[in-house]
Amino acid sequence: MSEIELLAVIERYLNGEMNAEERARFEMLRHDNAEVDARVKEHQQFTDRIKQYGERLQFENLLNEIHNEIDVQALKDEFVHHPSAIVRLWRNHHSKISVAASITIFAVLGTLFLTGYLSNKKDVVDLTNKINRIEKGQHVGLPPVKKAAPANYGGIGTGFAISSNGYIVTNFHVVNGADSVYVQNADGDPYHAKIVTTDAANDLAILKITDPSFKSLGALPYGFKRGQTDLGEELFTIGYPKEDQVLSKGYLSSENGFKGDTVNYQMAMDVNFGNSGGPVLDSHGNVVGVISSKPVGVAGAAYAIKSKYLIKSIQSDTTVNKLALSSKSKMAGLNRMQQIDKMQNYVFMVKVYNR
Repeated sequence: MSEIELLAVIERYLNGEMNAEERARFEMLRHDNAEVDARVKEHQQFTDRIKQYGERLQFENLLNEIHNEIDVQALKDEFVHHPSAIVRLWRNHHSKISVAASITIFAVLGTLFLTGYLSNKKDVVDLTNKINRIEKGQHVGLPPVKKAAPANYGGIGTGFAISSNGYIVTNFHVVNGADSVYVQNADGDPYHAKIVTTDAANDLAILKITDPSFKSLGALPYGFKRGQTDLGEELFTIGYPKEDQVLSKGYLSSENGFKGDTVNYQMAMDVNFGNSGGPVLDSHGNVVGVISSKPVGVAGAAYAIKSKYLIKSIQSDTTVNKLALSSKSKMAGLNRMQQIDKMQNYVFMVKVYNR
């Protein structure tokens, strides 16, 4: 929200022009954001000073009107021996009253300069804009309150972060045909996401969280392995075959996928519907693949796209080729529970709508 928009929202709030829902949302924003709360208090003080100035100016105008309406000569003729208190006050002090009113005006303007509101030309322009900014029917929106994802999603899968700023990889077949996509983190917080690019040949898709409530995840704890994984190496995955995260573990059972497919690994690992798009990691915390499918009629087996094909797919796509996937894991030397604790906030449920 820009500075001008924030001032407009504050003005609507202080003027009582918000409905109950808007007011509640703005008060929540004040509670969570100390800077916004300070701006509200500052603006309230400013408007109070302007109001005081207006009242003093109104009083001066009233005195001037009284002066103009009084027929001093007639009053003198009628009350020459017993002039009223008002007449005596005005006769004796009208020049002082005028001077006092002038001093008040300069004092208020001086205060505005000292507080920084009118310290330069830009502030004067901003003040003018604040007063005349909102045309009839114009609405300035507040920062949105996070809403729950719709309940009627048509498919689910898993995705995991490939950057700290909201880029997520999943399977192409998970999001294929989707009109909208939400991702949900381990705490159950939903975020709207868009499909940035797809690689149907390798069954990969890159999503980007676009929800304004999303905050940076921080540096990824895992690295991305570029070399070959050895036969028999222990592997594990975290995914969403149900509403909460599920750990599955196993080992590499074949260096190739179905019928010698070199893009995929075959693993002895029990995965289910919903695990598709999840990360496969080795014991050092390196991503070695992306869960892609489960052989039909084969229990305890799964396929995973090799991580080197994920890296190649990203590097060859101009939409996302600026993403740098680190090969260094920060989870080497940690036990399995510690590794899971480090990475669980980087693995998301993918909810697909209107397939």
